[in-house]
Amino acid sequence: MIDKIKSLIRILNEARKAYYQEDREIMSDFEYDKLYDELQELENKTNIIMSNSPTQEVGYMVLESLKKVKHNFKMLSLDKTKDMIEVETFLGEKKAILSYKMDGLTIVLKYINGKLKNAITRGNGEIGEDVTHNFKVFNNVPLKIPYKDELIIRGEAVISFKEFERINENLGPDQKYKNPRNLCSGTVRQLNNEISKNRNVNFIAFSLIKNDNDYNLKSEQLEFIKKMGFDIVEYKIVDKKNVCRTIKEFEKNLINNKFATDGLVITFDDIEYSRSLGETSKFPKDSLAFKWADNLVETTLINVEWNTSRTGLINPVAVFEPVELEGTTVNRASLHNISIIKSLKLGIGDKISVYKANMIIPQVAKNFTCSDNLEIPKICYVCGENADIINIRDGLALKCNNIKCRARIINGIVHYVSRNAMNIEGFSEATIDKFIEKGFLKNYSDIYFIERYQEQIISMKGFGAKSYQNLINNIEKSKTVFLPNYIYALGIENVGLSNAKILAKSFNFDFEKIMNASMEELISIEGFGDIIAESIVKFFKNDENLNLISKVLKIITIKKEEKKEDLTLENKVFVITGNLEKFKNRNDLQEKIEALGGKVVGSVSKNTDYLINNDIYSNSSKNKKARELNINIINEDDFIDMIK
Repeated sequence: MIDKIKSLIRILNEARKAYYQEDREIMSDFEYDKLYDELQELENKTNIIMSNSPTQEVGYMVLESLKKVKHNFKMLSLDKTKDMIEVETFLGEKKAILSYKMDGLTIVLKYINGKLKNAITRGNGEIGEDVTHNFKVFNNVPLKIPYKDELIIRGEAVISFKEFERINENLGPDQKYKNPRNLCSGTVRQLNNEISKNRNVNFIAFSLIKNDNDYNLKSEQLEFIKKMGFDIVEYKIVDKKNVCRTIKEFEKNLINNKFATDGLVITFDDIEYSRSLGETSKFPKDSLAFKWADNLVETTLINVEWNTSRTGLINPVAVFEPVELEGTTVNRASLHNISIIKSLKLGIGDKISVYKANMIIPQVAKNFTCSDNLEIPKICYVCGENADIINIRDGLALKCNNIKCRARIINGIVHYVSRNAMNIEGFSEATIDKFIEKGFLKNYSDIYFIERYQEQIISMKGFGAKSYQNLINNIEKSKTVFLPNYIYALGIENVGLSNAKILAKSFNFDFEKIMNASMEELISIEGFGDIIAESIVKFFKNDENLNLISKVLKIITIKKEEKKEDLTLENKVFVITGNLEKFKNRNDLQEKIEALGGKVVGSVSKNTDYLINNDIYSNSSKNKKARELNINIINEDDFIDMIK
């Protein structure tokens, strides 16, 4: 048994190191929890606990690149269960707070004299990393609060599913993250807060650690935190009579959550009672984590599809016999990369079990057959050229080397016309595919000469004179573009929109200097390393890339970034809610506010100056809070008058 214990410790610690220190995953949460439970059972059975056992440690080791800070109060893990009866027994006759267990990065915020003093990651529970520079640019973190004594709160830094998709879309293939949790961890611990500020990290507070107010209940503390301007975790007061029903209600609402969760937290509401219980070396005795039992369904793997992206990465997708999972029919799940395939020992026809991670994202949990005979392609199925196995952030991946691969061309043009790039509406992937098939497009530069094929396009199924003219108008409108968007449109590996903005700013928006930049110049940019620098240098040394750029620069106009002379809204904080009429969308209005020196945040607090809502008399929660705090509620017309 001792050999088995040592083996489990080694496997789990490797997974912890990858997850906490390298922002990647080598096994699923399901696999980790199963091995952890097995280790804990063996330790209880044998009474043998090794010093390096993950059951005895908390959190991750601190990276040397960020300043180490000792926590004022030790941070422990939570004991966990999947059994509702155990939850009822835990509660006894006491009332408790039931809340979502947010799946992000735990942070401690300290305020002194009403000002944010520091933000510290959980670290190993005793020592964390100072990430204050990033929290000062996150949208929903108050820099000042109406409380003058020392205040310490804990919460979770999280990134929404929608924001995760947006950010990942703008990252190079070697920079993409597997899930919102990993992205949030990488963002919060960024050295360059110019990158992190554009990633819309949210802070959700869940406990008050220190203040001078005398509270009897933790729910009172949460409401106090809320009054200070923080977003707090969604919670309900429960007892053993209603806790099971309430757990099911939380579970039912999972599908509507903006953020990832990995269960629930039950903690006694009575503060004095909680203190009287004390703690073990690892867990507080007043709290318990409830994790939903994964809805595992067995099925058969019938195929693995390999899809080539614009960067050449060939992404594997498991195709299996359809099953019902959490109320929907599922027959596909991303396998992410070759390392995952190898760890699962997959083969066609294998009996596998699948589940939804966080009850949302389909994943392969286990392979019962383990035939391990799935053939990794040696060629790209689209173009037939060689495909090589390469190293990426999360392990090994397959890549097509043919830059003229049809899939790469299609996805490259889709990227070029996308909203954050050249923003040419009307070019769907299906339209681009048809245009390439008919010979209208061979690369993105051909977009600007599409008028040659006017008659053929108008006669195509699904097109007509009006659709054609709209497309031409959109192409014309896109010919004036800001430099960061153009750089992003070029599809340079590892250069997403955030890096494109930093690159443009670092070279004073001089594209010619960027094209001729050396490795040394690029590496000197904060946040840029060898991989990004090498990608940029390599891209601008490629003759084909230079020919396309030369061709397009004769057609388009790159706008210079103007200095923000008009700072009408400087230091003004806005919240936007409801439907808009004068502006295209909330992003459009936000860009206008920020261009004039203002700031847009997600929730109303005492720091808010204006709430923009066309329905100023509605009884929405934001309107109610604005009225309570005497904050001006204005509509779009009022805003337009203000900036005139």
